[in-house]
Amino acid sequence: MARNIEIKARIESVEAVEPKAAALADQGPIEIQQDDTFFACPRGRLKLRAFSATEGQLIFYRRTDQAGPKESFYVIAPTASPDTLREALSLAYGQAGRVRKHRTLYIVGRTRVHLDRVEELGHFLELEVVLADGEPHEAGVAEAHDLMAALGISPGQLIEGAYVDLRGEK
Repeated sequence: MARNIEIKARIESVEAVEPKAAALADQGPIEIQQDDTFFACPRGRLKLRAFSATEGQLIFYRRTDQAGPKESFYVIAPTASPDTLREALSLAYGQAGRVRKHRTLYIVGRTRVHLDRVEELGHFLELEVVLADGEPHEAGVAEAHDLMAALGISPGQLIEGAYVDLRGEK
């Protein structure tokens, strides 16, 4: 499975952080609409991310729910029919929640910087430091801390879990 180091933080506004992210970025901004449906999954999290009626991803991931940088293991399977897949998974496993967001993506080195406007929840920053095979997670944690400092994110802004947890769904 692929791995990364993640943090998620509540921010005042995307507009306040975006100039800092843009100044650090090698790529971006890339604007993405996402509709995430979560399914009951006792061994991690399973979500279907729809970008459009003809493009999506089924994503399984496993990580601890802690506020600081955490290691995440994940597998992504693309799909050309997210609506049909959502229906099949809903019937098989039951939906655990749904989150819609507008994401602005920047790439800083090997890190994906997500500036998210999440319906009914507000604005967030997410960092995903992609780890190489066999690389110790400490290298990604250090990189996440450095980017947090450069973006002006304090430890008090960090949140646990996923957006679906903040909605009270799981």
